[in-house]
Amino acid sequence: MKKVAVIGAGTMGNGIAHVFAQFGYEVSLVDISQDSLDKGMATIEKNLDRMVSKEKISADDKTSTLSRLSTFTSTEEGVKTADLIVEAATENEDLKYKIFEQLDKAAKPEAILATNTSSISITKIAAVTSRPEKVIGMHFMNPVPVMKLVEIIRGYSTSDEVTNLIMETSKSLKKTPVEVNDYPGFVANRILMPMINEAIITLNEGVAGVEEIDTVMKLGMAHPMGPLQLADFIGLDVCLAIMEVLYNGLGNDKYAPCPLLINMVAAGKKGVKSGEGFYDWSHKTKELIVADNFKK
Repeated sequence: MKKVAVIGAGTMGNGIAHVFAQFGYEVSLVDISQDSLDKGMATIEKNLDRMVSKEKISADDKTSTLSRLSTFTSTEEGVKTADLIVEAATENEDLKYKIFEQLDKAAKPEAILATNTSSISITKIAAVTSRPEKVIGMHFMNPVPVMKLVEIIRGYSTSDEVTNLIMETSKSLKKTPVEVNDYPGFVANRILMPMINEAIITLNEGVAGVEEIDTVMKLGMAHPMGPLQLADFIGLDVCLAIMEVLYNGLGNDKYAPCPLLINMVAAGKKGVKSGEGFYDWSHKTKELIVADNFKK
């Protein structure tokens, strides 16, 4: 596999494109918005500059990485030669089904279709394609250039060959792949999101304040971020969407999203992306949050 297409130039998409290009793959970054592509490429260049300044890569490495990146607003043009396509669009079931129907038609028959979904069923996504054996989950962690884990989720029909190839591909990015089965939330978010939701319930019930809850988890449990700060970083709308997948998929009241979370999202307080969540982020960028909390 030498050619990769990444669908979506947002936080996850540009991070995934960055990592593939850094490790020698020819990458097509695809988004319907040219503005999103421009912002995504600017983020990649900024992150590469940071790596150069920390002497993790050379200036020549930065140049060669950027030379392997191309951008497209046309999905058909962007994916037509790709060996692997990684979808990194918004965490919305209907949107992902629509994208995968389109990718199935536009991609070459032997191409593998991967999704960066953090909670949605791989089996259901695969079912809208004519190649379910070639559909798999590649759940990268945010920030992608820093975090080592890739959760590899095989759907009901995903073949052993495809699973093994994606495991090896992840290793080629100097990531640590972990294979898991297709259940709501997989492993990462099945454990993480109820913890975040419980932190929000704890706040809502007046047990402690925002900074107090986060301090307990950072100092007492050695978490790099407290759960409420992490929720802001992920996006409260994303947290809510994942909790709804867990609640609907597993049918257990313990996964019911906290009313405070629901109300904050309805009010437009989505965390870093909106400038306000549990904290005020209006004067701090996501890049600075990463720098503060992932000093590597």
